Amino acid sequence: MTHDLDIVSRINTLYGQLRDAEQKIAKMILADLQFASESSISDMAAKAGVSEASITRFARAVDCKNVRDLKLRLAQSVAVGQRFYTDVQVEPDGKHAVFEAVQAALEMNAALITDEVIEPAVDALAGARQILVFGVGGGSTVLAQECQYRLFRLGLTATAYSDPMLMRMAAATLDGNDAVICLSAGGFSPDVQEAAQIARDYGAKLVGITTKDSPLGGAVDCLLPIESMETDFIFKPSASRYVMLAAVDVLVTELAVRHKRKSRETLRRIKHTLDIHKQGRDRLPLGD
Repeated sequence: MTHDLDIVSRINTLYGQLRDAEQKIAKMILADLQFASESSISDMAAKAGVSEASITRFARAVDCKNVRDLKLRLAQSVAVGQRFYTDVQVEPDGKHAVFEAVQAALEMNAALITDEVIEPAVDALAGARQILVFGVGGGSTVLAQECQYRLFRLGLTATAYSDPMLMRMAAATLDGNDAVICLSAGGFSPDVQEAAQIARDYGAKLVGITTKDSPLGGAVDCLLPIESMETDFIFKPSASRYVMLAAVDVLVTELAVRHKRKSRETLRRIKHTLDIHKQGRDRLPLGD
């Protein structure tokens, strides 16, 4: 079995090709991954109602080296979480629950970004020659682009990168006059962290929007801490991306205020240009 193919997918794919005894084992495993990953061969055989030899044959049938290898891969699947394998009765009550989850996440995080954490980040970015924004994955990629769009409106030179190779290349061009904003909802983003370390090696300042007790959170110079509030309801998109967006908005707003005159003039030019193009009213969103 290839390294990146999980055992649950393999069992489901091969189920129809398994012998009767092996199908019993498959049903037993899929019904309780925790039990199967921790139990002895004899216990697994007894629960499935098959012989111990059938357990060994089953392991080979699903492309594991042996039963030990099978149990190791089952343990890896258990780590993902049972909620991804079985129906967990945690569905929110109606569409308003989505709004409530976002609101709860924002309220919890509002107290985390204090003046003490925002001021050093603004100092690092305000005088930078250029600002790079690093973020990979679904949420952080979009928010890295959003951060770039917010920064250039203030007359700041900003570029977002989400491709791991390009992040490294761009990081290698920096020096002490530059800064990097690192985005990660969970803080476990090796590509961002490695590119950020390259940037630091060349003297750039690192500002992070991520969780405090994480590898990335501990690697930046200035941290805007965020915390996620995830539930067992796996079908709802993560509310943490709203938290990260709010942190980006707070940071950019403080930057705008720091250079109020320059920011006002740049925003005025953008508004003037867009009003001519769209023939819009004064209170239309700026550039959206």
